[in-house]
Amino acid sequence: MQILSLAWKSLRNRIFTVALTVTVIALSVTLLLGVERIRQEARNSFTNTVSGTDLIVGARSSRTTLLLASIFHIGNMENNISWASFEEFSEHPQVSWAIPLSLGDSHKGYRVLGTSGEYFQHFQYGQGRFLQFADGRNFTNDKEVVLGAEVAQKLNYKLGDKIVVSHGTGDMSFHDHADKPFVVVGILAATGTPVDRTLHVDLGGIEAIHEKEKQAETGHDPLAALLSIDDHHGEAAHHTDDENHHGETVRHAIGKNHLGNEPEQITAFLLGLKSRGAALGLQRAISTYGGEPLTAAMPGVTLQEIWQAIGVAENALLAVAILVVVVGLFCLLAVLMTSLNERRREMAILRSVGARPRHLFTLMVGEATWVTLLGTASGVALLQILILFGQPLIASHFGLYLQAGGINGTQLILIVMVCLCGALIGLVPGYRVYRNSLADGMTVRL
Repeated sequence: MQILSLAWKSLRNRIFTVALTVTVIALSVTLLLGVERIRQEARNSFTNTVSGTDLIVGARSSRTTLLLASIFHIGNMENNISWASFEEFSEHPQVSWAIPLSLGDSHKGYRVLGTSGEYFQHFQYGQGRFLQFADGRNFTNDKEVVLGAEVAQKLNYKLGDKIVVSHGTGDMSFHDHADKPFVVVGILAATGTPVDRTLHVDLGGIEAIHEKEKQAETGHDPLAALLSIDDHHGEAAHHTDDENHHGETVRHAIGKNHLGNEPEQITAFLLGLKSRGAALGLQRAISTYGGEPLTAAMPGVTLQEIWQAIGVAENALLAVAILVVVVGLFCLLAVLMTSLNERRREMAILRSVGARPRHLFTLMVGEATWVTLLGTASGVALLQILILFGQPLIASHFGLYLQAGGINGTQLILIVMVCLCGALIGLVPGYRVYRNSLADGMTVRL
């Protein structure tokens, strides 16, 4: 313990050089732990976005594209699917509930999601957590909107405010539907998922704001208008037959929650099954469906495919952070080795008062350990400070919700490895001092 105390006092005598070395190590440790923290939080954020959903169904495309577009609102689906397909599979004997999703509109950069009341009853995130209202209620007609927590906070909306939706997503909005504003009736509690950045309206509301566009399209073609009328009557007759034959069905339950006009097309729909063991069988049935080309994705399996795809980039980023730490430790080695020439007389004096070579060896290892511990502790503290003050900015720009405090197992392993490597770095100057003799320390070199 006395030799470690001596090492600490020796470092205090070279405070400026030591402070620079500690700073380099602290910054490198901050980068290493920051990369690992963001990597883990990104995975957790994706994993916690949806739970309890067994299948996501959309137009024929890759499962990754379907998952990212429908759940994470990243990118867009190239094609929509018909409402008839949704009804077909919502009535499947293995289906417990079905949620329609319609995307394609936005409000000040935030996505607008057309759905039904089933969304608020069955959609889950995290470990089976249901959506909760921080204020207000669910929509009860096609002129009302429910806001995600971030939308309400960033745009400073409150209950009763009117919102105008634009056609198009993100910054690429083409036309404002100013003639049909929505009234805010509910604000959801924060979830840490894309739900917070979404405006939720009834499917009928989506149909209503595009009604004029559809009328304009059919108005230029009398034949198209006539066919549209015929199709409408045909669909009405078809629904009457369905109700007579099937009675109380899943579709009927959806109809009670769907408040507006029946849409012709939707973007995708979510299915919750009575038994998860039926997921593979129903996925095959959807893939071979003759009505139109469809794709069914299981969220958990598709997420694993995403991690495999981006695993190389994750590992490369982590490798860069590790190399930065290695550079920081080599800076420590350079400082210790450089200081040896200036401290040769100091070592000789210590030898003359009874210090053994092993004591000097321990002194150098102790100094390296102290510097590494200080740098690592400073790096951990700096990371927590950055997360504490930068969390709102990270959440708004990247959708990641980093929590200050707490160190997970992987981070703890990295911290221990950095400290051990710092102690091992001290072996090099320690061995050099061990080999130096008293005469070498007292000799004046010109």
